Amino acid sequence: MSSSTLLTYTSKGLYCPAADVYIDPHKPVTKALITHGHSDHAIIGHRYYLCTPLTSAIIKFRLGSFIQVQSINFGESVMINNVKFSFHPAGHIPGSAQIRIEFKGEVWVVTGDYKTEIDRVSGAFELIRCNTLVTETTFALPIYQWKPQSMIIEDILTWYQDNLEAGHSSVLLAYALGKSQRIIASIPEEIPIYVHGTVDNTNDVLISAGLKLRSSIKVSSRVSKKDIQKGITIAPSSVLNTPWIRSLQEPVTATASGWMTLNRSRKKQAADFGFALSDHVDWNALIAVVKGCGADHIWLTHGYTTDFSRWLTSIGISSHCIERGNKTIDIDNLTEED
Repeated sequence: MSSSTLLTYTSKGLYCPAADVYIDPHKPVTKALITHGHSDHAIIGHRYYLCTPLTSAIIKFRLGSFIQVQSINFGESVMINNVKFSFHPAGHIPGSAQIRIEFKGEVWVVTGDYKTEIDRVSGAFELIRCNTLVTETTFALPIYQWKPQSMIIEDILTWYQDNLEAGHSSVLLAYALGKSQRIIASIPEEIPIYVHGTVDNTNDVLISAGLKLRSSIKVSSRVSKKDIQKGITIAPSSVLNTPWIRSLQEPVTATASGWMTLNRSRKKQAADFGFALSDHVDWNALIAVVKGCGADHIWLTHGYTTDFSRWLTSIGISSHCIERGNKTIDIDNLTEED
């Protein structure tokens, strides 16, 4: 089987004909290999799911305990119709994986979403040699070059201290799965962490599945406003302009997202501040992975595919856009999948 046919893109998503399986399909299929638990990669309706143990716990929680899920540990392999599949750390969120596919001497790697900077909850990204790389391009523009996480956390702590001294509650808006746990693990133990119920539920699932995470306190009527004001509260962006956030003591909000790199207009529904903390590769890391994996062909998906394809062509690397076009983002209405 040639490199052009080991994987193909169909109306249901990325498909491996030799094994009759899909990877992160966006429509119901019989057999789905899932890179991670975010809802743009793991949907309801597949007959069988294959993923890592942490992702299994998350998708059972999100999609229903009745779904048929088989777990595979990082580095283990499974043969499906003589095609060898293995899951490897992607560093995106807890449990996130790249999927390596080997058939008749041909190796492909599907990255899913990934980042190469190490944090305390997502595992260390593994660079895998391959013939063809299928990579996300969420932030594939030179403008997106992340500062080290340690610098962003220092900025967050300074923001928190300023709020504390002014009598404000500090509310960080972050995705319930992935970003929230990353921030929780990065905040010094002496600072109390309070969380929205959605984040609290996600934490419980991950901790029960084996993730080590410092303690946090669910925001409820049993916790005083004064106590909450002394710590950092983490909540999804959906709480903006709701009774939940208005119940806190003079809350000041900040969004933690790679999109905060952009200059954004002030809107009523926007957070007060932004920190450019992303769970995806930036421009430099993406280039390092593309060059380091040794692939002759690069397939592009999820983001700035057209722009990055042009850049790859300019340096003599063959590329193919699975999803052609450039990403348009409403950064004041971000969803978890962004």
